[in-house]
Amino acid sequence: MPQRKNTWWRSFKAVAWSFFGVRRASDYEQDVSQLKPQHVIVAGLLAAALFVALLVLLVRWVVGSGVAG
Repeated sequence: MPQRKNTWWRSFKAVAWSFFGVRRASDYEQDVSQLKPQHVIVAGLLAAALFVALLVLLVRWVVGSGVAG
């Protein structure tokens, strides 16, 4: 069971670094050999949904504050 948690955490970490576009080649090679593609896909979809939700909340806050209008 701890290995599963570690795989999920590493998947989220890899996705987070990919959002910034920064990754060491050695870390990338390690991720490719150890991570499950299904975990990376789920982590990517969750991260993208969170990113979009944060953008929507930010836009609503700015529009609601009157700064944008």
